Amino acid sequence: MNPLPRWADLVLLPLVSLLVALLAAGAVVALVGQDPLLVIQVLVQGAFGSARGISYTLYYATTFVFTGLAVAVAFHGGLFNIGGEGQATMGGLGTGLVALWWSAFLPGWAMLPLMMVAGVMFGLAWAAVPAYLQAYRGSHVVITTIMFNFIASSVLVYLLVNHLRPKGSMSVESVEFAESAKLPGMHQALAWLGVEWPSSPLNLSVLLALLAAVLIYLFLWRTRAGYQLRAVGSSPSAAEYAGINARHQVLIAMSISGALAGLVGMNEIAGVSGKLLLEYVSGAGFTGIAVALMGRNHPLGIVLASLLFGALFQGGAEVAFEVRGFSRDMVVMLQGFIVLFSGAMTYVIAPQLGRVLVWVSRPFAKSAASGAAHG
Repeated sequence: MNPLPRWADLVLLPLVSLLVALLAAGAVVALVGQDPLLVIQVLVQGAFGSARGISYTLYYATTFVFTGLAVAVAFHGGLFNIGGEGQATMGGLGTGLVALWWSAFLPGWAMLPLMMVAGVMFGLAWAAVPAYLQAYRGSHVVITTIMFNFIASSVLVYLLVNHLRPKGSMSVESVEFAESAKLPGMHQALAWLGVEWPSSPLNLSVLLALLAAVLIYLFLWRTRAGYQLRAVGSSPSAAEYAGINARHQVLIAMSISGALAGLVGMNEIAGVSGKLLLEYVSGAGFTGIAVALMGRNHPLGIVLASLLFGALFQGGAEVAFEVRGFSRDMVVMLQGFIVLFSGAMTYVIAPQLGRVLVWVSRPFAKSAASGAAHG
């Protein structure tokens, strides 16, 4: 079968996969005695039916854009980076350490960029080690990034418990940052413009996520360096024959990937908690894999998929609260169906979709051929 057109692969296939996932999840919901239409209605209303719901949806989506882009860049370099969880953890650690050290005497205009750079560099460094091990020592990046997730978590626990926690405190968290290290919330930013908006965790890092998506698109498809990275991802041997150093591209792809994951700290640490604490990543690194799959590893698709998963997280919480007998576990089941159908089942759906497109386009092709013959 011929491959799908680019537009169908990026837009139509994810939409069909989502529809099939919702139908499958709806069937399971009906089997357990719930009304699928009611569940979907409450979910959509909870995610997009109010300013506060939209804010929470965008807040979750911001983190998923960072981790989804991280997975996508590595994928285009021929790598499967499943270490976004650890890289985001270390990025948040870098963001928090800079805030703890300097926020008491640096103004916000200097503090916030330093925190961002620290998060980027910590995430980059944490990803560069597995990249080096694969490029120059033959260790597979999937195995090493899994291991580094556990190591990052352990490092954070050790530092918080033994060094960063205030004396006498039973809470495993640092002291609160000074105001200069806190990223303004979106409700605050809109208030400066005279727009009233409800308070929520949504903060200015949502703009940073959109900027990252644009820059990654320009890098991958509008620069020579991005072309070289994608060439190695498509065929390392052909790229080597063309004079591209595949080992260097492994380091570049994973470093950019880790840097993107490290930006999670700006949303979660600088934008919400205002202090260093445990579990601020909360599985976002793994959700980023599903986001990248759903978005076909394209920045625009990743932004849209992040909105979908943000809506599932926010709307799912509303469903678990509003719909009697519908537990949070059922929401996780819905997310699982979407991951399944946007990942593995895509390869089952794509051939069928290709046949449908050929069947639909056949009359138009015959008409065009007939017109050319008469002309």
